[in-house]
Amino acid sequence: MKSDSNLERVLEAGHFAVTAEIGPPIDCNGEVVLEKARILEGRADAFNITDCQTAVVRMSSIASAVLIMREGLEPIIQMTCRDRNRIAIQADILGAAALGMRNCLCIAGDHQSFGAAGKLKGHPGAKNVYDVDSIQLVSILKGLRDEGRQQGGDEIETRPPLFIGAVWTPMGDPIDFRPWRLAKKVSAGANFIQTQGIYDMELFREQMKLVREMGLPERVAILAGIIVPRNLGMLRYMEAAVAGVSVPRELMDRMAAAREAAAGDKAQARKNQEEEGIRITVELIEQAREIEGVRGVHIQAIEWEQKVPEIVERAGLMPRPAVSVQP
Repeated sequence: MKSDSNLERVLEAGHFAVTAEIGPPIDCNGEVVLEKARILEGRADAFNITDCQTAVVRMSSIASAVLIMREGLEPIIQMTCRDRNRIAIQADILGAAALGMRNCLCIAGDHQSFGAAGKLKGHPGAKNVYDVDSIQLVSILKGLRDEGRQQGGDEIETRPPLFIGAVWTPMGDPIDFRPWRLAKKVSAGANFIQTQGIYDMELFREQMKLVREMGLPERVAILAGIIVPRNLGMLRYMEAAVAGVSVPRELMDRMAAAREAAAGDKAQARKNQEEEGIRITVELIEQAREIEGVRGVHIQAIEWEQKVPEIVERAGLMPRPAVSVQP
């Protein structure tokens, strides 16, 4: 069943796909989402709307998706297993499809304790749900779309035309198991994959070699996740605190050198690190494009969306292809 997803059409046409991330605010100010949409318009083929990322309450992914659709952008809604049981998940998916949303990324969701790790307090005492896991969630969406059947067995007359996505953490522990976990998501029905942020391209190449040997790139479109680093502290945090992220010493040294070149000028040090972070991002995108089986990139510029246009331009990813709907 075709989804009428622009992302699906771009991938089917053989283009190197680009997706980017939009983080909703922690309040109900829709203008924040609209402003990010205006900045990113035309710079990617579809746009992820995060679902209470880092376990912090934010404007809902589906409501934010409605807002960016008004600006002409195609959303990828996210659906976490952390916050909903299978009844609520299916209800939200059917509602999103009725509103015209065609892409859904199935994710487990950060543990609720993660929300208290930064400047925000979050809700570390909240009760998680995890009624189903992310692989089961992919299967549920596939059942709704392909079989016209809810997870409990009830048949539905109008099926949601979904392009189903999932997440892969290539360098997560145990690393030897990661290709097999990806295979499970593909077998469950995932059409596209967005990876956890990748800084160690050599290790990613090794994982992709195993994935190719399993024949998975012929069955699913893999988009390499690139998290844009703004400074040395962010790289250190990614290395130390984010599961499945490995930052090579070389990148740390480059960012440290950029900071130290400012000779104590804090404002210049910030600018130097930000420019170095953009250079690193462009280089990572270029390296990802050379890896056989990688069909696109997912750019995550966390609360720094205004830099995405520059990044895609410098990486040679513009203009984005216009792919018409086939009759």
